Amino acid sequence: MDGAISIRDNRTRGSAARIGEAVTCGPLGIVYGGRADLDHEFPFCRSSIRKFRRGEVIASAGVLIDMFARVQRGMVSASTPLADGREFIVEIIPKGGLIGELEVLRKQSLSLEYRASSDCELHYFDGRLLRDLCANDPQFQVKILSKALARVSELELRIISNAGSSLRQRLARTLLRLSALYRMDAQNSGDELIISQHDLAATLPASREKVNQCLRRLRESKVVDGTQGKIRILNRKALEAYAEGVTSLA
Repeated sequence: MDGAISIRDNRTRGSAARIGEAVTCGPLGIVYGGRADLDHEFPFCRSSIRKFRRGEVIASAGVLIDMFARVQRGMVSASTPLADGREFIVEIIPKGGLIGELEVLRKQSLSLEYRASSDCELHYFDGRLLRDLCANDPQFQVKILSKALARVSELELRIISNAGSSLRQRLARTLLRLSALYRMDAQNSGDELIISQHDLAATLPASREKVNQCLRRLRESKVVDGTQGKIRILNRKALEAYAEGVTSLA
């Protein structure tokens, strides 16, 4: 995965210093002692920490990798080109989300391009260690695959739901979904979204012109407000009504 602006090795000693606990690392990188949930669900050492600026490519489609990453801070978009040349942002991965875990398990190349939606920090893990842990711990393997299947199921349901929806519905649903992702960070209320017009149009997907027209109507109705690259939700109940397909509000 390329595009990093800084790389810092962060093996067991650095981790122990931050959490104030004694930790030792075995020959396969498995962590013993200290917190069992180091970096949440992965009981082995990070190989590196990498930081990206908003808009930087983290990894390109078609690249064969043997590392996967967890989003520690910020958000990452996963996109693919459409037949007409436009970009479709398939998924926006929030803090705590994973990148490339299925590809390293299957030893396949990436099918999507990953880009920093905001300034972000990623923690990287050795793919070999993930394969070894899945092979030796069926419960861990089920946990990883269940999370991946849940993401795929959510995407399928969203695409089906959007197929028969108006642009205003899709836009309202997208803004509410992004708000929920922002709320995963305890320091964020989810009312202010940092997203470019290009990325918003690519997420729907729709043309920037039509998205701008729809946003302008929402601003005129005092449902949202914002400046370049930012959208602030002013009337969440109205936005939820539009997401449900209500054509007019009393």
